Amino acid sequence: MSKRTIEIMDTTLRDGEQTSGISFSASEKLTIARLLIEELEVDRIEVASARVSEGEFEAVKNIINWAKENEYLNRVEILTFVDAGKSIQWMKDTGAKVQNLLTKGSLNHLKYQLKKTPEQHFNDVKETFALAQKEGIINNIYLEDWSNGMRNSPEYVYQFLDFLCTQPVKRVLLPDTLGVLIPSETYTYLAQLRSKYPNLHFDFHAHNDYDLGVANAIEGLKAGVNGLHLTMNGMGERAGNAPLASVIAVINDHLPDVTTRVKEVALYKVSKLVETFSGFKIPANKPIVGDNVFTQTAGIHADGDNKHNLYFNDLMPERFGRKRKYALGKTSGKANIEKNLQELGLKLSPEDIKKVTQKIIKLGDKKEVVTQDDLPYIISDVLDSKLYTNKVKIKSYVLNHAKGLSPSATVAIKIEDEVIEEHAQGDGQYDAFINALGKVYKQKNKVLPKLIDYAVRIPPGSNSDALCETVITWKTEVKEFVTRGLDSDQTVSAIKATEKMLNIIEQ
Repeated sequence: MSKRTIEIMDTTLRDGEQTSGISFSASEKLTIARLLIEELEVDRIEVASARVSEGEFEAVKNIINWAKENEYLNRVEILTFVDAGKSIQWMKDTGAKVQNLLTKGSLNHLKYQLKKTPEQHFNDVKETFALAQKEGIINNIYLEDWSNGMRNSPEYVYQFLDFLCTQPVKRVLLPDTLGVLIPSETYTYLAQLRSKYPNLHFDFHAHNDYDLGVANAIEGLKAGVNGLHLTMNGMGERAGNAPLASVIAVINDHLPDVTTRVKEVALYKVSKLVETFSGFKIPANKPIVGDNVFTQTAGIHADGDNKHNLYFNDLMPERFGRKRKYALGKTSGKANIEKNLQELGLKLSPEDIKKVTQKIIKLGDKKEVVTQDDLPYIISDVLDSKLYTNKVKIKSYVLNHAKGLSPSATVAIKIEDEVIEEHAQGDGQYDAFINALGKVYKQKNKVLPKLIDYAVRIPPGSNSDALCETVITWKTEVKEFVTRGLDSDQTVSAIKATEKMLNIIEQ
């Protein structure tokens, strides 16, 4: 079966920039334009609206100069207006060669916004096209509010398209401007136009107000449209536009007779760069590009993947330049731990895996986020705990730190079968804790080792709300030794390291 190649026009730099609070700098626009065309290999990009600002003018000039040098000029498009040639002059000054002329695709918009008759509007469009042709500019045309036009004034839409069949227009761009369509309507309306106007090139432009942007775009392809307008990360006004990554994945997996030139493997890379430049945060569960969408959380899923990839689907992360992950938390099972150990090149005994799993579940119950970067620290803590028996137990403690008062600590220590309680002050909470501990051991006629180094580490790449490791170096009369404590709280991790020290000196 021969596949029909459709055009993908990315409008992140124009419609996407209409996301509330978003504004790209000129250099950011140029970088994104280059990535869209050279990395993702979209067919066309819409980069700006004419006459918006001086900054926009300079940004477009930069993009146009780059496009000229690389023979991409006819792939860069500008939104223009029916404004007696002002937009055409603006384009001429930038060097741009493709206009997307904004016109009225519904009788309501024409009647109440422009207050003109169809004939008057068509004549204005004709004059704008003629001016563009004179300057060597290619004509595309938006029928704004086309979807409501098909619902409420289809005769007007047909009248407009009949007129366009007589004009020098390359593409007719059909936007669901307010995101009102459902998939069945999208298919019906577009199939009607495809049948009635077989020689016109139709692009469909979906908005996502009902979260139906992807579904509507796919129905548009089934109805026979020639191109789609999409944005990175679904950016756009209100609820945004149909997202590029999701639509491309659906086309590749579910439309065997349709293909695009877009390179899937670059989707995530470009998506993250656009997120960085825009400050528009990608939801963690956003298909294809969200942080969590290739992360298995339930242990049973990791177990199934280990045995026969039972929880894989066609959306393999490698397609998009990503990797599958296995979350570590309270729902983690042994299989999740094993998958992460494989990634790190580590191997533990079944008994040690069980202990590590219990530690991770305990952290998960405290709502701590555990990452693969934390795993070596957890393993170290668990294995280190096996080196001695707990003859000494820190049963309880209270740490106080109030403005104007010295930090203080009250501790209760169980040494074999005896519980001893003491209170002390110090320069900080942990210092007060050590001073109280010193009083306990003075009662036992024992001297604590000297603390000679104290270091706190957060696992590289981890989250500061997950784990920190406190590493303390101690010195007795005969040796130096190190103990480690692991916890989400820095002081608690130091106390855990101290408890290990107490058990070592008891032995």
